[in-house]
Amino acid sequence: MAVEPIDEARPSEDRKDKRPRKRPFFLKKILPKSLLGRSLLIIITPLLLVQAISVWVFYDRHYETVTKRLAQGLAGDIAASILLLQEAETPYGKAHVFQLMQKTADLSLTLHHGIELSQNNWSPGWSVLERRLDQAIHEQIVKNLKKRYRYTIDTVSLIDQVKIQIQIEEGVLLVLVPSKRLFTSTTYLVILWMVGSSVITFGVAFIFMRNQVRPIQRLARAAESFGKGRDVKGFKPEGATEVRQASGAFIRMRSRIKRQVEHRTAMLAGVSHDLRTPLTRMKLQLAMSGQDEETKNLQADVSDMEKMIEGYLAFARGEGQEETAICNISSLLRELVHQLGMNNNPIDLHIEENIEIPLRRENFRRAVTNLVINAQRYGMHVMICAKIRSAQQRRFLEITVDDDGPGIPTESRRDVLKPFFRLEQSRNQATGGVGLGLSIANDVISNHGGDLSLEEAPGGGLRARITLPF
Repeated sequence: MAVEPIDEARPSEDRKDKRPRKRPFFLKKILPKSLLGRSLLIIITPLLLVQAISVWVFYDRHYETVTKRLAQGLAGDIAASILLLQEAETPYGKAHVFQLMQKTADLSLTLHHGIELSQNNWSPGWSVLERRLDQAIHEQIVKNLKKRYRYTIDTVSLIDQVKIQIQIEEGVLLVLVPSKRLFTSTTYLVILWMVGSSVITFGVAFIFMRNQVRPIQRLARAAESFGKGRDVKGFKPEGATEVRQASGAFIRMRSRIKRQVEHRTAMLAGVSHDLRTPLTRMKLQLAMSGQDEETKNLQADVSDMEKMIEGYLAFARGEGQEETAICNISSLLRELVHQLGMNNNPIDLHIEENIEIPLRRENFRRAVTNLVINAQRYGMHVMICAKIRSAQQRRFLEITVDDDGPGIPTESRRDVLKPFFRLEQSRNQATGGVGLGLSIANDVISNHGGDLSLEEAPGGGLRARITLPF
């Protein structure tokens, strides 16, 4: 099997990139990466901000105002009870006051004679209700009745009731107030409506944005498949106007690329025929001209010209018409090692598992063959490793070809992947080919959607790393 010319390598030491790297902004680590997530974040953030402001305004204005009014009404009823008890001269009169307040104000009053509250001054806690009750009792009872009554407020000891104790002349007046007199259900209704509307809005936004993102995902999958040489069937413009425009541009681009590939293939067929015919005649004429020194030199020149044309055509031919199919990488590498290791330096092969992925087998074989022959040319020992690794929820085929040769200078590793670049500047075919071997390998791997990188091998030579997603 003919193998394209391979680039040469020169010894060098790797130079580490000492340029300072920018540290990523800390919000980038927590922000969603997908378009759907970011779109929902754009919708939800203002919604939550408005909800938070609304809750704060409602709590600060409405809730406290309503609580204040309810506390003032309760304090007024208690003040009226104290005045009525002071005017009642008999136990029957006091009992009548208790019954009256129970019936009209829903207050449970109990007078404990001969008991005094502790001298320690009671102070309200953080509760809005306690603060408002303290303020209302101080205004309605202490100031209006012009007597310094001691009192305590307990909002947590009893369930569904608030306990208030007030020191009067006869003893301690215990007031039990139902909690419903001091609480309003409006607060819970408003919060429930706000939370419910937010959940409904989020659900509608999620469904809508997911439907808008799907055409973009289809376009991305179609572009990736086309970039890997696979046929994109059933793709049509969908979604919003901008997405339809992008999809239409992709379809037109795909048609133009296919036409260009067809024209290039037809042109190469003609160039191949036109160039091979005169070369064949020249070889026949030289074969019939004898075996003198000048004829041998011309035969060598014709042979070199034929190799150069093969290399140019192989590079320009690219992927050809080969279809993508499931390929057993393990079997392919074993065949390649058996073929190239028979008459050249030995090759070590390490395969972690039975690997099968979709690709164009012969084109991929050509790329790996170029890398292995390049390693054999400049190194005494070659090692091939193939494995599957995962990163960012994707799977990759990783193949490394290591040699113990002189390596390639760091600053030249990008250049050797360019067509016709040779580290050895002479045009002698025996010292590095025509500069197309690595270019062909890089072109084939890129057309499969992968990446070819050149690094320093652990043994000091060159490492060619193929990373191919699937």
